[in-house]
Amino acid sequence: MAAERVTDEPDPDHRRPEGVSDETVEALGALSEALERTHRARGHLYSWHQLTGSADAGLDKAVELLRRAGHQEIADRIERDLIGLNVIQGRWTFQVCEEYDALYYATFQALEADARERLAGGRPHLYEAELKQKRRTPGLPGHETAP
Repeated sequence: MAAERVTDEPDPDHRRPEGVSDETVEALGALSEALERTHRARGHLYSWHQLTGSADAGLDKAVELLRRAGHQEIADRIERDLIGLNVIQGRWTFQVCEEYDALYYATFQALEADARERLAGGRPHLYEAELKQKRRTPGLPGHETAP
């Protein structure tokens, strides 16, 4: 069993390095929050990718049922014009995801990590860690600084 913490301070990875200003912590917090929103956006992009792919795969059943119901022309048109159709000129959804990841997402992650490294020794979530210290009640169960 781990020894109990004897300090009421956050763990060293969440303490502001010497000389880092309030403005820098606030700026890194805003940058981190923007990156977190990009993580969420990427999740929605992958949901779109999977939902669109599932819908396209589901068209096979619709075409089969239309044919059984005697609607050959409609089934043929869906099979020819819709199944496998690019969602954006020249691209399926996986290609959109790949381009997003390679261009925007990778660049955003790299720049956020570089800013954190250069300005705060790589420490993440300094803004939130300091907010936690301000909002918690020291000594109250459930308000500990760390696990």
